Amino acid sequence: MQNTTQSLVINGQVSRWQVFTAQEALYSSAVRHIEEAAKNAIARYDKFSIVLAGGSTPKSVYQMLPDIDTDWSKWHVYYGDDRCLPPDHEERNSLMAHEAWLKHVAIPSAHIHDIPAERGPVDAAAAYSETLAAVNEFDLVLLGLGEDGHTASLFPGHSWDDSQAAVPVFDAPKPPLERVSVSAGFLSKAREVVFFVTGAGKQEAVDNWRKGVDIPASLIRPKNGVDVYIFGVNL
Repeated sequence: MQNTTQSLVINGQVSRWQVFTAQEALYSSAVRHIEEAAKNAIARYDKFSIVLAGGSTPKSVYQMLPDIDTDWSKWHVYYGDDRCLPPDHEERNSLMAHEAWLKHVAIPSAHIHDIPAERGPVDAAAAYSETLAAVNEFDLVLLGLGEDGHTASLFPGHSWDDSQAAVPVFDAPKPPLERVSVSAGFLSKAREVVFFVTGAGKQEAVDNWRKGVDIPASLIRPKNGVDVYIFGVNL
């Protein structure tokens, strides 16, 4: 069962908050949302571009995606961030998505755009900015929310050059300290953005977000607003 609250406008960001009473319902709704977004984009543009998030909730969603009805050859996959670790490290977002989903479907390898984070934050951010130069607008961006209000690897108290598509991240508040993230400005270049927010540990971040505290998640401001899928957090 799901209840949708009224839309809010917070710091210039339009947000639509959807509360789920079961985590499985959130997963299935997310899968339907992704499937429909892909169907619409492929019909209109003959391709579908999606930005992936890391984390346990996205992983559960990704594990369900091989069963959807879609033309995988039209998909183009990007990442919102990744950790500066070897490509086969278990904490790489790209490895998680590959194991949970991508290796099970027929997306052409040239359409899967991993962040080369193993090259270090500066070189990898420059390389990924070049990759993203071909993107005018994403069809769908998936994001999470950290307990401190961060999203992707954009952390409170950090600054970044929003004119750049991808930015280097140093001194992250939890290891690994070095990362690469797509900037808030570029993540906002999307037809749809969906945040996944699950668990009581996110309560303070959600409260701050809804009160208008300037957290990184509030800086993602696509023209059509953002959808926030919530489970285990009170509004």
